[in-house]
Order: sequence, then structure tokens, then C-alpha cells
Amino acid sequence: MRTRLSVCRRKARFRSEDEALGVAAQAAYPLRPYRCDRCGQFHLTGRTRGKRVPAFARANPKAS
Repeated sequence: MRTRLSVCRRKARFRSEDEALGVAAQAAYPLRPYRCDRCGQFHLTGRTRGKRVPAFARANPKAS
């Protein structure tokens, strides 16, 4: 599924996956980075349905 341009425009952009992961690690809820097919940079999403959860997220779940 292609990212809508309106979604891309309002999300924060990160030059690298590592930069996005650094921000995601500080979030209060689980986030994962993905490369945007519109801008070519990385955004963060909270959607996990049908996605594999990275090992670091399984090892360090955040307490609510």
C-alpha cells in the first residue's frame, strides 16, 4: 500500500533508520520506522498489525 502524500507531509522525517529508532526508543508506546515510498526518508508508525515485532522491542517492552 502506498503512503498518502498528506500523511507523509505531516509526519516527522528521519534521514536514517538508526535516527528513527533512537527517537522510537524514547516514545511512551511502541513505534517502528519505515521507509516512505513518497519522500524516501524514514517515518515512525505505531501500526503493528501483520508486522514482525523487532527483537529489541520484544526484549524491552515499555511498562504503561
